[in-house]
Amino acid sequence: MNEFKEIVTYVAYGIEAIGVLVIIIGCVAGTARLLPQLKSKGMSEVYHEYRQLIGRSILLGLEFLIAGDVIRTVIVSHTMTDVAALALMVLVRTFLSFTLTLEIEGKLPWVKYREQGTSKEN
Repeated sequence: MNEFKEIVTYVAYGIEAIGVLVIIIGCVAGTARLLPQLKSKGMSEVYHEYRQLIGRSILLGLEFLIAGDVIRTVIVSHTMTDVAALALMVLVRTFLSFTLTLEIEGKLPWVKYREQGTSKEN
């Protein structure tokens, strides 16, 4: 059983590492993609697009980080302290995801369309 927990711990760390890589690669790729466009587009247009690219990278990376935390805590650690720490981390990361989505898309995450001040959900 200890070998299983050790394997799961490494898998969880691997998933978290993927999350960090997603954020880093997204930032580097977004910068490389938009730097050449500074001359042809206005600064505010490039800035808005850049923030969206970086925000999406952070959101995706946060999903991987949360998944790694959940796997490691549920499988490996069963203490109430670890579960409480996980709950707090998930709460903070969920709040970050919520606010990033609101800032990037300009609407609440559960609203799919916005037409003339009213929302239409699918």
